[in-house]
Amino acid sequence: MNFPRLSSGLLLLALLGGGLAGHARAASTADWEGCSAIPADAERLACYDRVSGRSHLETVPRVEAKPAPQPAAALPLAQTVLPEPKLLSALSRHWELDDEAKQGAFLFQPHRPNYFLPVKYSNAPNDSPFRNTFAQPGLGLENVETELQLSFKIKAMQGVFGHDNADLWFGYTATSFWQAYNHSISSPFRETNYEPEAMLVYRTNYELTGFRGRFINFGLSHQSNGRGEDLSRSWNRIYVQFGLERGNLALLIRPWYRIPESRRADDNPDIGNYMGHGDLLAVYSKGRNAYSLLLRNNFKSPNNRGALKLNWSFPLVGRLKGYVQYFNGYGESLIDYNHRQQSLGLGVSLAEGM
Repeated sequence: MNFPRLSSGLLLLALLGGGLAGHARAASTADWEGCSAIPADAERLACYDRVSGRSHLETVPRVEAKPAPQPAAALPLAQTVLPEPKLLSALSRHWELDDEAKQGAFLFQPHRPNYFLPVKYSNAPNDSPFRNTFAQPGLGLENVETELQLSFKIKAMQGVFGHDNADLWFGYTATSFWQAYNHSISSPFRETNYEPEAMLVYRTNYELTGFRGRFINFGLSHQSNGRGEDLSRSWNRIYVQFGLERGNLALLIRPWYRIPESRRADDNPDIGNYMGHGDLLAVYSKGRNAYSLLLRNNFKSPNNRGALKLNWSFPLVGRLKGYVQYFNGYGESLIDYNHRQQSLGLGVSLAEGM
């Protein structure tokens, strides 16, 4: 057994252990206190390992201290952005030409303008509307009267024959002329016109000289004053109406054909010479104001006859609108189809129509 070599190894181990212990004792005064002053746990532990000598034996990955979470600021509530509603034109609203305008069937809606004119002045009332003016005295009419028009329509079928672009409508219009201030003849209703209609409205979409063609209306109309003998007036028509628009301007072009009647049953065989064979309606809207112009003409020379009607509706109070109507020509009513006059009426609009 080699004792000198064993003794030398033991002595070396003792000296190394003493050195490590001495290092630990030397670091315990300043380095240990420095490590205890480190606030972060990971860095403080690394310091302890380094001072104790473990850093020479193994490497401890440094973990970066994460900042303390800050209170989250109040986030604004998510705002739901809704698409802007589609702006519908006057024609689209009136005939439900766009999908957004559809309201279904069997709903009462305005057809032609609904208005009441408590004051209306005519420069030449038709005092002798009889066929044989020599056999009947004058009616004794006054220049000032009132006028009332009520008109509505109903969609009877949406999507005729399975076609989404075709709708069937029924309309009805009643216009009354009332001698309300004529007490000498007991203030009678001198004339009331009744007009039921059936209309097949077909949606279109084409361009024509800057206008957009929106619909074609195939209609059947009966108009009568519901009276008998010499005061009876009536006629039946089929028509085609073309609806076009450009911005706030709408044009309705309507040629018609009068359905012939027998001579014996015809109350007014020459009505086409005065009422013509069609009409043109222009409607312009600006804000809550609406203006319309109606033109008729028989396109004959000589004996050219026709009519012009101007309407203006404007806001008064709340939803109430004022209404002004000017007429010049033939056929303001059926009893006056062959009588020319000018009239001006003032009143209120009850519901918009065309």
